Amino acid sequence: MNVLMQERPTEASASTPAPARSGSPRRRIRWGRVFAWIALIAIMLVTLFPFYWMIRTALSTNSALYLQPGNLLPVEFSWGGFRRVFGLASPEEALAEGGTTGSMQFWLYLRNSVIVSTAITVGQVLFSSMAAYAFARLQWRGREAVFFLFLTALMIPPIFVQLPNFILMRDLGLLNTLAGVALPYMFMTPFAVFFMRQFFLGISREIEEAAMIDGAGHGRMFFGIIMPMSATPIVTLSILTYITAWGEYFWPLLVGRADESRVLTVALGIFRAQTPQTGPDWAGLMAGTLVAAIPVLILFLVFGKKLINNLGYSGIK
Repeated sequence: MNVLMQERPTEASASTPAPARSGSPRRRIRWGRVFAWIALIAIMLVTLFPFYWMIRTALSTNSALYLQPGNLLPVEFSWGGFRRVFGLASPEEALAEGGTTGSMQFWLYLRNSVIVSTAITVGQVLFSSMAAYAFARLQWRGREAVFFLFLTALMIPPIFVQLPNFILMRDLGLLNTLAGVALPYMFMTPFAVFFMRQFFLGISREIEEAAMIDGAGHGRMFFGIIMPMSATPIVTLSILTYITAWGEYFWPLLVGRADESRVLTVALGIFRAQTPQTGPDWAGLMAGTLVAAIPVLILFLVFGKKLINNLGYSGIK
């Protein structure tokens, strides 16, 4: 009996788990995630720093910028750069801050940029969608070969077609007009056609066949069925096209030298070249650039999430 009593505690102690250690367990540091966050923050800072530098320069006095070029904060805070861009500063005020005294019809150039970018976007999306529909939904001999040749235009640098386009606009009498600035880019581009074609290929054939049974032709099918179903890629393509047209510089510089046809990017370049004093008016130039970037920023704020989510979208479920 005593032997049994002595053995029981031994068995109980063997089956009893070891007491837990006091204190909460340490979390293992995931160094991969730490390095990923560090890299992400570094990339974000590098990306946003030019935008901050533009704001800092725009809010500084131009003459003070040359005295303290490396200061990270605005040097002698001033709204003079914006006043000079909008034509609100007198020549004496501009000279006092080291800025240019040249006039700039900012609102005229802004209007021209909006008109040209809108015309290019509407025309390019419409005609590129029509070409993509022909390549994706219509059956005709040599379709794939023609599409392959069409895509080879992606390998041709755009600078190579500037001279033929310039001669064409000159012969049509469209130099120094908004039509001459917008017309060469209003039609289809290889990227836009390829982008829309990839979406059209994913649309079910049953929808098209049902419309044909109801007596719909290709025109009604395209504008009444295909285009409404393609709202997502159309919005994405429109944003990309508008941003590209808004930032175009070389072609508007060639054909739009008059004030009536000058866009904002060209006007800012001319504003920079006006140096009545020792150097360019960097404060005024950055102020104008900041205001010129506002329409693009609004597009990203309104449609940025849709743009990011649909850049890789190529079909429907």
